[in-house]
Amino acid sequence: MADTIQTLEDLSTLKPAAAPAPPKYVQKLDKQGRAYATGKRKDAVARVWIKMGAGTIVVNERPVETYFARPVLRMLIQQPLVAANRQGQYDVVCTVSGGGLSGQAGAVRHGLSKALMRFEPDLRPVLKRGGFLTRDPRVVERKKYGKAKARRSFQFSKR
Repeated sequence: MADTIQTLEDLSTLKPAAAPAPPKYVQKLDKQGRAYATGKRKDAVARVWIKMGAGTIVVNERPVETYFARPVLRMLIQQPLVAANRQGQYDVVCTVSGGGLSGQAGAVRHGLSKALMRFEPDLRPVLKRGGFLTRDPRVVERKKYGKAKARRSFQFSKR
């Protein structure tokens, strides 16, 4: 803007700056043809690799049926594949640590969603709409001094 605008006619000749183009998402694979992503939930961290295959899911070198015995947790992990209509098409290998089983299942779901997006960037709108790409920020509140737990006070009696 070297020229200064003197009249309203000059203002109408100016053109608005073009909006920046949205980022392009490209497929990111390693040498073995796998897509990798890290998922997190509460204190759990999951490292997830996916590749084309028969649909087997292995968690910490064990089948998903033995690692996550509760059907609800297995359903939670399958949600991104069901939303993208890709169940039975990818082999999933993941290592997960920290937290409890529920947090670990959420971390695997988050990592699987991100890995799916890296394998097939066209799935991003479907996964984003389902809320699978967003890391759940809720964590346990810390204990405060003078309290029994995070907010619970000690029992009070006048006597």
